[in-house]
Amino acid sequence: MPALNPDQWTTLPRIEEPNLDWIERPVIRVVTAPSLLEGAGFPVRRPWPSADLGFRQADPFLLLDHLGAVEYAPGEAKGAPWHPHRGFETVTYIIDGAMAHHDSQGGGGLIQNGDTQWMTAGAGILHDEMPPEELVRTGGLFHGVQIWVNLPKRLKWTPPRYQSLASSRVTLLASAQGDVLLRLIAGEVGGHQGPGSTWIPVTVIHASLEPGARLRLPWPEEFNALAYVLEGAGSVGPEAVLIHEGQGAQWGRGQKLTVSASPVVSGPSGRLEILLLGGVPLREPIASYGPFVMNSHADIVQAFEDYQSGKMGAVPAVEFNPDAESAPHG
Repeated sequence: MPALNPDQWTTLPRIEEPNLDWIERPVIRVVTAPSLLEGAGFPVRRPWPSADLGFRQADPFLLLDHLGAVEYAPGEAKGAPWHPHRGFETVTYIIDGAMAHHDSQGGGGLIQNGDTQWMTAGAGILHDEMPPEELVRTGGLFHGVQIWVNLPKRLKWTPPRYQSLASSRVTLLASAQGDVLLRLIAGEVGGHQGPGSTWIPVTVIHASLEPGARLRLPWPEEFNALAYVLEGAGSVGPEAVLIHEGQGAQWGRGQKLTVSASPVVSGPSGRLEILLLGGVPLREPIASYGPFVMNSHADIVQAFEDYQSGKMGAVPAVEFNPDAESAPHG
């Protein structure tokens, strides 16, 4: 797993154990992600939205797609050709392999081996997400996730922007015992800040737990708390609810959360690889249709009309400017 993985975890800054008297978050539900095809026909597993974990439960996260892990043969790799978005943000984290991205604002580049792209669609943007020519030609391993983060009504019309978060910028931390590696992509945990610039308060962490390791994290009371297992098996919550690859979990209210790795080695890395997500729920009406997420049916109609009239941009972009990043002003 080439996602940023330092040789010496014990030298990293450590997250202190939460106070014993803090309220432990209970597990509300565990869901198994169904498999489906997206884009030009690549397989994904999607724990939410689903019948058991919908928009309201995952708020402010709209969607999580687990891409792979898949070993492509030559000529098999597929992607998502040009398509529009409005009203939210897409966060693409590539663990293994590579993906090329371009958008109608001139943003984009190659995302690979621990890199993240954080694209704010806002008022509207066109983009594509395609495997690079080398991956199509030779085949190879591909593994990643894409998360959709909702924007509040007041920010639905914010100008689009693109953030390139190279793996070298990710904040690396260790658990108090030193047997868990945390890659903090965005947000804050234990007084440490990730590099991602967000419009609303959210936290995104990729954690790697050695067999038998236990992770206890402080978690803001006002945040939702979600997990998704990328690889391996373990348990979540004070009830030690079992969870394995392809399953997501939602915690209830509290001040801290617990994740434990199975002592039995499983998966290619031998670790529990888990994605931890949190954010302040927006609690606003959601109207969603395909690539648009707004607050009303009229908003969706307007989005289609604007897309068809070319108001969301043209492709290819007039100028390629992958380093242009604007700071949040919300």
